[in-house]
Amino acid sequence: MEMQASRQLAVTQQQAWDALNDPEVLKVCIPGCDKVEAAGENQYAIGMALKIGPVSAKFKGNIALSDINPPASYKLSFEGQGGPAGHGKGSAAVVLTPNAAGCELAYTVQASVGGKIAQLGQRLIDGAAKAMAEDFFKRFDLEMQKQHPASYAARDAAATAAGAEAPAEVSGGVPIWVWGAGALVLAAVIWLSR
Repeated sequence: MEMQASRQLAVTQQQAWDALNDPEVLKVCIPGCDKVEAAGENQYAIGMALKIGPVSAKFKGNIALSDINPPASYKLSFEGQGGPAGHGKGSAAVVLTPNAAGCELAYTVQASVGGKIAQLGQRLIDGAAKAMAEDFFKRFDLEMQKQHPASYAARDAAATAAGAEAPAEVSGGVPIWVWGAGALVLAAVIWLSR
């Protein structure tokens, strides 16, 4: 499977990078996550509960970062086990690009899954992955609003001055995975759940 997308964030490139590399921020933003811990240099252990259709499981996995270019990009590889529910592994590339509105987060994820989850059907898995990604972005955006209220106030003021309505919530966020523990933890989590 492959998934790619980009999101506009109201925070700066450095602020997004820092948040995507903060295990506590990721733990709050990843749906079902109960653990994101450093497990060595540029390595993290993650634990989360997922439910896709009739299959529920607790997943344990590892994420390793490589090609790290702070605060612009990195790659990550991940693998996870959910017992009889299934397993997954894959990789993701994350890029943060500064712009006048803050920064854009772009990511590409490639993953494969096996076990009961793989038997659910591609449409159900894709729908669940997209829903998890959107949930992550909403949570991440809310966390960035809490940590950097001035960035969001400036964005809303600029939108109002331009004659547009200030967005109630930003559709952008980090995925899953700009992290290795970062924005693509989301992507990793999404793909681990497949």
